[in-house]
Amino acid sequence: MEKGAVSTLHEESLPIEAGEKAGINEIADNAKNAAEHEHELTPMQAVRKYPKAIFWCLLISACVIMEGYDTSLLGNFYAYPEFAKRYGKFNEVSGNYQLTAPWQAGLSNASGVGSFFGTLLNGYLVHRFGHLRVISGALFFLSCFVFIVFFAPNTTVLLVGELLCGFPWGIFATTAPAYASEVLPMALRTYLTSWTNMCFIIGQLIASGVLAGLVNNTTQWSYRIPFALQWFWPVVLGPILYFAPETPWHLVRVGKIEEAKQSLRALRTNPTEEELQESLNLIIYTNNLEEQLEVGTSYWDCFKGFELRRTEISCMCMVGQVLCGISFAYNSTYFFQQIGLTPTQTYHLNVGGTGMALFGTLVCWFFIMPNFGYRTTYWVGMGGMCAILVLIGGLNARTSEHSFAMAQAVLTLVWTLIFQLSVGQLGWALPAELGSTRLRQKTICLARNSYAITGVVSGVLQPYFMNPSEWNLKGYTGFVWGGTCFLMTVWAYFRLPESKGRTYEELDVLFARRVPARKFANYKIDAFNDDTLA
Repeated sequence: MEKGAVSTLHEESLPIEAGEKAGINEIADNAKNAAEHEHELTPMQAVRKYPKAIFWCLLISACVIMEGYDTSLLGNFYAYPEFAKRYGKFNEVSGNYQLTAPWQAGLSNASGVGSFFGTLLNGYLVHRFGHLRVISGALFFLSCFVFIVFFAPNTTVLLVGELLCGFPWGIFATTAPAYASEVLPMALRTYLTSWTNMCFIIGQLIASGVLAGLVNNTTQWSYRIPFALQWFWPVVLGPILYFAPETPWHLVRVGKIEEAKQSLRALRTNPTEEELQESLNLIIYTNNLEEQLEVGTSYWDCFKGFELRRTEISCMCMVGQVLCGISFAYNSTYFFQQIGLTPTQTYHLNVGGTGMALFGTLVCWFFIMPNFGYRTTYWVGMGGMCAILVLIGGLNARTSEHSFAMAQAVLTLVWTLIFQLSVGQLGWALPAELGSTRLRQKTICLARNSYAITGVVSGVLQPYFMNPSEWNLKGYTGFVWGGTCFLMTVWAYFRLPESKGRTYEELDVLFARRVPARKFANYKIDAFNDDTLA
C-alpha cells in the first residue's frame, strides 16, 4: 500500500476474538455514531455524563502539583536569605549571600535533566505496563528521593537529589495529559489536558505561600520544612490511585478488548450497552485506521511520513512555553531582588503573580477556550507576551527610580496573565491531542523532552543574564526573550493548525492528506467515507 493512502479496514486486522468478531460495516457504523455523539456533546452534558472520568483525571494530574511546587521552590530559594547563607557565598558586589551563577544553573537544571530521562523512559514503560502501574511506581521512588534533598548537607548532594526527583516528575508530567486525553470526550479534552498546567500553578501557589510564611525564619527549618512537605503527596495519592481504571485506548492497543469495555463502563454514569459498544468500536476503528496509515508505536515512528509534522507541532507548542521568556518573567523573585525590591515586596509580588496565573487559567477555561480557536489563542498570546518583554527591556534604563522598577515588576504579572490565557494552557493541551493515538504517549514525551532541553539551555543562560557578578543585564533580558518570543509568534501563525472540535480520526485524515495549517478549521471531511479516505 502506498504510504499515506488509507484502504478499507480488514476484518482480520481487528483485535477481537474470532468468536466475537463484528462485521466491518457494523464497526464503522458504530464508530460513526459515537463520533457524531462526541460532536453533539456540550461541555456541561459531558460533565454530567463523565464525573468519574473527571475525578480520576484530576487525581492523576495532582501528581504534577509536586513538580510545580518544587521547581518554584528551588528557583525562589536563590533569593531566600537562610538558603543563600547555607548553600551560597558572600557576594561583595551585592552585599549579601548568593549562590554563584554556575551553582544556580546546575541546581535549576538538575531536575530538568532527570525529567528528560524519566520522560524518555516513560514512553516505553506506559506502552508495556499502562499508565497506572507506572505512575504508582513513580510515586514510590519520589518518596525515597525526597530524603536526599531534605537532608542535603551541601550543594552537591542537593543537586543529586534534584536530579533523581526529576525522573518521577518527568513521568507525572507526561502521563497526566495522556491519561486525560484517553478517558474523556472531545468536549472536555482540552480542559483536562490543560489541567496539568493548573496543577503546576497550584504547586507554585503552595510554594509561594510557604516561602512567604517562612521568609523571616532565621533557622535551617525555613528551607527544610518546604522540602519536607513533598512527602504529603505520595502518601495521599498512592493508595487512592490503586482503584483508578486504565485507559480504554491503551487496553485496545494491547488487545484487551473486554477490559477496555469495562474501563469505558467505569468512566461513565449509567451507560447503555449500545453506547459502550459504539464507543469501543470508535476506539477500535481509529486504532485500525492508524494501522492502515502505517502508524507504528516506536519513537522512530514519530519521525516518519506525516507523523513528523505532528511531532514537530507538538514539540514546538511546548517549547514555546520556554522561548516566550518563562524563566525570566514567571515567578521572577530573583529579578525583583536585582532591581532593588525588598524580600517582603518580592515574595508578596510572587504570591500575586501566582494568583494572577490562577485567575488567567480560569478565564482561559470559561471564556477563551469556548469562544476562540486554539491556533488564534496561541499565536496572539505569544505576540502579546513579546510586546510585554520588549517594554520591560525598555524600562530598564530608569530602574534607579523605584517607580520604574515597580512598573517592570507589575509588567511581569501582566505577562503571567497573558501566558496563562494562552500558551500556558495550550502548550500542554495541544501535544496531547495532535499526536496519533498509537503514538500519543511518545509524542507527549518527545514534546516534554523538547521543553526540557530548551529549559536546560534557558536555565543555564538565565542566571548569567541576571547575576550581578556575571552579565548583569537585569531588565534588558526582556529584549533577549522578546526576540525568541517573536520567532515563536511567526512559527505559530504559519505552522500551528486548528484542532478545536476535531475527533482523533478526523485529525488522522487531515494530517494524512497534508492539509495546510491555516485550512484545518474549515476543511470538510467525513472520516468514515471510503472515498474520502482513499
